[in-house]
Amino acid sequence: MNHIDVSKELVEFIQNSPSMFHSNQSIANILEDEGYTYLPEGSSWKLEKGGHYYTKRNNSSIIAFQIGKELSDYHFQMSAAHGDSPTFKVKSVPEVEGPGEYLRLNVEAYGGMIDSTWFDRPLSLAGRVLVEEGNKAVSKLISIDKDILMIPNVAIHFNRNINDGYKYNRQVDLLPLFSAGELKKGDFDKMLAEELGVQPEQILARDLFLVNRQAPSIWGYKDEFVSSPKLDNLQCSFSTLKGFIGAENPKAVNVYCNFDNEEVGSNTKQGAMSTFLLDTLKRINTGLGFNEDDYHAAVAKSFLISADNAHACHPNHEEKTDQTNRTFMNHGIVIKEAANQKYTTDAFSQAVFKRICKKAGVPCQNFANRSDIPGGSTLGNLSNTQVSVHALDIGLPQLAMHSTYETAGSKDTLYMIQALSTYFNSNIEIDAAESALMD
Repeated sequence: MNHIDVSKELVEFIQNSPSMFHSNQSIANILEDEGYTYLPEGSSWKLEKGGHYYTKRNNSSIIAFQIGKELSDYHFQMSAAHGDSPTFKVKSVPEVEGPGEYLRLNVEAYGGMIDSTWFDRPLSLAGRVLVEEGNKAVSKLISIDKDILMIPNVAIHFNRNINDGYKYNRQVDLLPLFSAGELKKGDFDKMLAEELGVQPEQILARDLFLVNRQAPSIWGYKDEFVSSPKLDNLQCSFSTLKGFIGAENPKAVNVYCNFDNEEVGSNTKQGAMSTFLLDTLKRINTGLGFNEDDYHAAVAKSFLISADNAHACHPNHEEKTDQTNRTFMNHGIVIKEAANQKYTTDAFSQAVFKRICKKAGVPCQNFANRSDIPGGSTLGNLSNTQVSVHALDIGLPQLAMHSTYETAGSKDTLYMIQALSTYFNSNIEIDAAESALMD
């Protein structure tokens, strides 16, 4: 496996994941191909030592786990990423008429994106639609494989100060153009119905999001870069999954998590702050015949790697990053630290991960925000409100985070796969915060 082939596999994964529902399905498909058994949350679980399983919540978050065969003194070794990205969500009453015969879509922001990057790009729609089938409401995935929308810029002739800075009004400036007269009000649901093979009156509700249709690119004269929509955070979703698949740790339970709703705070039934991870770990413990005390002992000896992309030093604005704790593309995995504990990394967890990287032969680097620029919370910080374990926050360095078209180094995805594979194949024995033995 070389880094270019891995980058090609990454962008294929991203293209197959136009919404958080699709990224969840893409991961489930990979797990199924690898022989993992699906365990619905609403059914009884029958678990066996040595078994490989996964479960889902809301069809937008997924947890997979590998059960070791020698669990007399077990623990959990976990990773967490997220499958959602900043975009625009279509409102329930979607069509806005005029001026003239124009038809636009009424959308609102999902997460904190760079608004200007959404203009003048080919767009489509993806997500899920709930349709009526007999006496049931049935969820159906939809991704329209066609350029059907665009958010047009105002010509510079009508806004001559645009290059001096402009504050966008999302209710005015960022409504995508849907038709110039060929489509009328009511045709939006007709289009969805045609795509799904149902009647318009069967459509009950929708979770639909704008999708940037610009194709990913591996670029640079030496193929140094990869650019794509949704690198934050599908690059980590993909690379942690690849490290997890096929690993073997007979003395532990390996756990892979991919959560939804990180970009809007994670405080949902399927987000990192939900009970999804807690519920899953407790069911694993019970399913293996252990009691509640065993569960708490296992958690106390467990470890979590929270993987969410990191900021690379900008080539034109190095002043935006810390003088010494700055990172660069193609220089390895980023370990993220913050004195305010918005990142979970501390000396103990950092030492464990640096030993993992050393064992894997993978470079790593350190990131901290400038002391006058606050950072946000992460999956590790938020998931620890439900399951408190030793944890650290890592990511892969990238430029233009929360642009609709982001850039990362072509070597770093492979570095993450190698490090996570080493992590999941190693047994980490934690003694409180005194020591950690890795074999």
